[in-house]
Amino acid sequence: MKKQRFTSDAVREPADGMWSNCLRIDDLIMISGMTARGQDGETVLGDTAHEQARVVFGKIRHLVEAAGAVMDDIVKMTIFVTDMGDNAGVWKARQEFFSGDFPACSLVEVSALAKPEILLEIEAIAVAGCSVD
Repeated sequence: MKKQRFTSDAVREPADGMWSNCLRIDDLIMISGMTARGQDGETVLGDTAHEQARVVFGKIRHLVEAAGAVMDDIVKMTIFVTDMGDNAGVWKARQEFFSGDFPACSLVEVSALAKPEILLEIEAIAVAGCSVD
């Protein structure tokens, strides 16, 4: 078993020594919590949970594909929101990125994320090649 780190030009990497955005061990792919921060690491893209969720799911897709999988290989997600009332916008965005069987998912309301304008953070686990075509 070998741990490999995968990156994407579309997703800003953290500073050295902080964390990895995407690791793959055999067919298991772990995606760290993604937010709607832009490439500069400061600007937050989107004013609504739906808009931010679309940005985040796009980042997750880039990382999953860099690791050799597809979105439908994601088997588990944890979504952290600062307002549970935003769940409809998040689910709407999710439907734009998945087909077939949706991943197992937890939606958790938290009091705050890294910046006040960040409305959600999503982490994901995928198993490469497990989706049904």
